[in-house]
Formats: sequence, structure tokens, C-alpha cells
Amino acid sequence: MDNLERLNELGTAPIGKLLWKYSLPAVVGIVVMSIYNVIDRIFIGQGVGPDAIAGLAITFPVMNVSVAFGVLIGAGASARTSIVLGQGNKRMAEEILGNSIVMTLLFGTFYVGMFALFMDPVLRLFGASDRSLPYAHDFMMYILPGLLMNNLCFSYNNVMRATGYPTKAMITMFIGAGLNVILAPIFIFVLGWGIKGAAIATDISMGISAAFVLLHFCNKKNAIHFKRGTFRLRRKVLMPIIAIGAAPCIVNTAGCLVNAIINNTVYRYGGDSSVAAIGIFVTLTQLLVTFVIGVCMGMQPIVGYNYGARHFDRLKKAFWLVAAVSTLACGLGTLAGQVCPRAMARIFTNDIGLLDASEHALRITTSMFWVAGFQIVATNFFQSLGAAGKSIFMSLTRQIIFLIPMLFTLPNLWKLDGVWMSFPFSDAAAVIVAAVLLAIEMRQITKMEAQQKLKLAQ
Repeated sequence: MDNLERLNELGTAPIGKLLWKYSLPAVVGIVVMSIYNVIDRIFIGQGVGPDAIAGLAITFPVMNVSVAFGVLIGAGASARTSIVLGQGNKRMAEEILGNSIVMTLLFGTFYVGMFALFMDPVLRLFGASDRSLPYAHDFMMYILPGLLMNNLCFSYNNVMRATGYPTKAMITMFIGAGLNVILAPIFIFVLGWGIKGAAIATDISMGISAAFVLLHFCNKKNAIHFKRGTFRLRRKVLMPIIAIGAAPCIVNTAGCLVNAIINNTVYRYGGDSSVAAIGIFVTLTQLLVTFVIGVCMGMQPIVGYNYGARHFDRLKKAFWLVAAVSTLACGLGTLAGQVCPRAMARIFTNDIGLLDASEHALRITTSMFWVAGFQIVATNFFQSLGAAGKSIFMSLTRQIIFLIPMLFTLPNLWKLDGVWMSFPFSDAAAVIVAAVLLAIEMRQITKMEAQQKLKLAQ
């Protein structure tokens, strides 16, 4: 298939076939990446101990900040590329690519430098205790160089998919995952590097994956590639990218704030074992969330391209198919959390106290997790349409508008259980808001579709 056909099929091929073609590689790639993160945590938990899991949990907010800066540019560039290609504007797609790579490097250099300068105070702010701080510090000091590579890999992996290369985007993920699975146990167990060994393995893996992605866009044979003259930053190119990317950026920044609040609140009521339990909860649910995000990655170029081409029936069909699959996936997460929480926690630790804490936490936190998939898909749908304001608001509901107030109020009523109960309450509230906003948007899309049909009939 030549480059033009790769782009045109987004507006002509059957939706089910397209979703399979674009979502399957995205899901496989991102879930594999998520699995290798889980394997890292298993190695750390089994090879270093429960305090190391707690230390790793403390670093989650820092990692969220890194991802936030990455998706601010990467997700916005991906969505904008799909829309402008649907409009037939190849030159603008190339300008988006050039401007995006410059901004990613600038942002990455800034936040890596800031974290390096203020490492221990930041980790203390995010809930590190005297026991967990050494592990968190070791991991972060060695993972910092890889964070920028991580941004380049994930961000431009999305753009690769949006420009018609879903399978190659999946291969990028496999490269990083495969290397990390090989290197992590060697560095942790054989060389005895402990938690820093996991970080170094990730650095090497992400660096090679990032090089693979960037070499793709250096190839002049590809439909969209780096061109001289596209690297000069231009306001009219950057502002739409940032506006769309603001929604996932806010999600991850909010995740940083929420994780900091959770870690501090959990430590106050349950100590280090409960901090480790929240680390296990986040790790397990992250697998399903990344599955949903992977399906949304496949949906994004289809919805964006067809919105730009005014094929409204196709973008609606894509949304409902993805929403159904994602709801089913998160439903399986709720089922597992209710039926076998202790077995899931045992993957990470054999410590009886931590197993008890994790089992209790998982039963409560996953009780409404089955609705999270629909809310995530709805947020990504608005992002794919370029509806920045609605996407940003949707991003704020689950973590900022609902979860944070509950984290401050419910523990006053039910202590540690109040922390765990904050999650199902916020999931339920956020999905109600998502359903209302989506109904309004679908009504507007249906009206535009009717107007277009009337215009064509005249």
C-alpha cells in the first residue's frame, strides 16, 4: 500500500476493519509497555522488598508530570495531524511534526533539569517517608535521563499511527518492552543494582525506541516526514496543538496532584504498607486503563480524519464500537477486584500485612471501575474532534472536580476506608457528566450530518 492509500483508507474502509487495524497494534503495543512496567515492579517487589514498592509508588506523581509534558505536544500533534490530513493539507501536517519535535525537546530539558535540582524536596512533598525515600531517590536519579526519551517515543509513536503506520507504531513499543524485560532482571538480580537497575534498563530501552521512531520521520519516502523549514516555531501551528493536548496533559498533571494527596493521606492513616497497597492498585488498574487508551489511540486517527472530511456517520460508529469494548474491559477489572484481589496482590509480594491491605483496598476501589472506560473514551472522542474546551473539562471531572474533594472529606468519616471509597464515588460522578456532555455533542453532530445531506441533495 502506498502512502496516499494509507491516508485515504481512513475515510473509505469499513469502520470495524479500520478499528481492528489501528487499535490492535496500539493496544498490543501499549499493553506490552504497561506489562513491562508491571514486570519491573514485580522484580522490585520480589527482589528488593515492600519498602521498595512504597518508594516506587512515591515516584508515580513525578512520572505523571513527565507524561503530562509529553502528551501536551504528542497527543495534540497526533489529533491535529489526523484532522488536517482529512482536510487534505499535507504541508500543515509536516509543520505540525517539525514544531512538535522542537517543543518536546524544550519542555523535556526543562522538567528533567527541575527534578534533578529539587529531587528530595519533591519526593517528600509526594509522600516519601524516611523508609521509602532512599528507594524513591535512587530510582528517580537514574530514570531522569530516560524521561525525555520516553516522551519522544510515546508522542511520535502516536503521530506515526495517525499518518498511516499502526503496525510500525506497535513494533516501536515491542522494541522498548522486549529490551526492558531482558535487561531489568539482569541489572536487578545478576548485577545486584536493585531499584536503580530497573531505572537504567528503562533508560536504555526507551532510548533505542525513541531512535526507531525518529528515524521513521527522517525517511523522505514516508508520507509525512521532517522537512527543512518546518522547525521554526509558529504560533498558528503550536496553539491548536497545545489546546488539544491540554486535556491529556491536565489528566496526567492532575494525576500527579492526586497521587501526592493519596500518598500523604494513606500514609497518615495506614503507614508505608498502605502506600505500597495503593501502588499495587495503581499498577493493576493501569493495565486496563492502558488497554482502553490503546483502543482510543486506534480510534483517534479514524475520528479525526473523518471529522475533517465531514463523514459524520463513520466517526459516530467508531465511537460506539470503542465505548462498548472499553466498558467490557473495565468490567473485567471490577470482576477481578471483587473475586480474586488477594491473588492479584500476591503477584507483587508475599508480605502478609501488605497482602491484607491490598486485598481490602482492591475490593473497594474497583467496585465502580467498570464505568471508567466509557468516561476515558468520551474524553478522547472530544480530543479527536479538536474540541479542546470540552476535552479539558472532561479530563478535570474524574480526578480534580470529584476525586480530590472526596479525598479531603471521606477520610474524615471513614479513615483509611474513606480514601479507598473516594475512587468509586468519583468514577460514578464522572461518568454521569460524560454521558450528558456526549449526548449534547452527538445531537450537534447529527444536526450537522442532516444539514450536509440536505445541502448535497439540493
